[in-house]
Amino acid sequence: MGEAVSAVRRRTRWDVALGVAKVAAVGGGVVAGAAVTASAVLFGQAQRARRIIPMAEAPPPRGDGVYGARFPGPPITMVVLGDSSAAGYGVHRPRETPGALLATGISRRLHRPVRLHRLAVVGSLSAGLPFQVEAALEREPDLAVILIGGNDVTHRTPVSTAVRYLVDAVRELRAAGAQVVVGTCPDLGAIQPIKPPLRWVARRWSRQLAAAQTVAVVEAGGRTVSLGNILGPRFAAEPARMFAWDRFHPSAEGYAVAAAALLPAALSALATAGQPPAAPARAGELRSLPQAAHEAARNAGTEVSRAQVGGRDRGPAGRWAQLRRHRFALHSGAISWLFGTSRGEQPQADTAPSVEDGGKSSTVEENA
Repeated sequence: MGEAVSAVRRRTRWDVALGVAKVAAVGGGVVAGAAVTASAVLFGQAQRARRIIPMAEAPPPRGDGVYGARFPGPPITMVVLGDSSAAGYGVHRPRETPGALLATGISRRLHRPVRLHRLAVVGSLSAGLPFQVEAALEREPDLAVILIGGNDVTHRTPVSTAVRYLVDAVRELRAAGAQVVVGTCPDLGAIQPIKPPLRWVARRWSRQLAAAQTVAVVEAGGRTVSLGNILGPRFAAEPARMFAWDRFHPSAEGYAVAAAALLPAALSALATAGQPPAAPARAGELRSLPQAAHEAARNAGTEVSRAQVGGRDRGPAGRWAQLRRHRFALHSGAISWLFGTSRGEQPQADTAPSVEDGGKSSTVEENA
């Protein structure tokens, strides 16, 4: 455990702002004559943000186990890969992590048990995905959910490099028979301690990576959900409620909103793999994949997947893609939809897995 905590501290998310600041002056289109001044301003903003946001202290809670064990049939095996947003850094209970939330939602919608393995690592870049994929393949997953990208932006990873690692991960998982859902790079400009002009630069770079991720993932056979600034408006209105204690990561409610955006795509992916659909598929809007990626990066909660037009996968502008905008994920009713509770009722997630089995996956009983 000591080594894990030490690793988290070494990879503080707010070495981030310094990375964004250094790339901003050139990448943001600043003219050469003003580059030095702009860089100084951004560097100063990054230092102030770093002083405000505390260092990561310990790994997030684990939520591994079987959710919905009361339902019949063999468990659906789900793995969660990525960085701190996938691991659920900022919450204190395993049931509040994104993986546990998604496992609960899938179990209740499909009336099937779900076995969850959380393999995400706080501070991970896309370059860390090969190690996580290797561990994931040992679990023979039916569904893989990947949340990655924020650290690539802040560490100045070239978009092409970050995307290459991601697409390799998607291809390996798909080749093994797993369905893959990727939550694309979040909008770092939504983080309140980041002030303009640094906020504008962070938003621009986040959207560029998110769009590139969408094109690559869909081409590789996965589907994406744009997280973008999905939490931005609610964070601005209720920062004490939607942010975790560090003012950088989401709170339990913030993660629940993000999980609600990912859940429809996860259900759709499982339906294509032969699992019973939770509801009739909703029609979406057809676009060329590049256009779909561009729109999705600017509209949080948008799912992008492969499509055909007239029996053809590709048109004049490239591969066809379907957009589904899950606007409910932006509403207060998203939590109720996710957990299957009535409107106004507080959601009750599954209880934390037991650790008495020496680290093996355990059964997670439901409170509801």
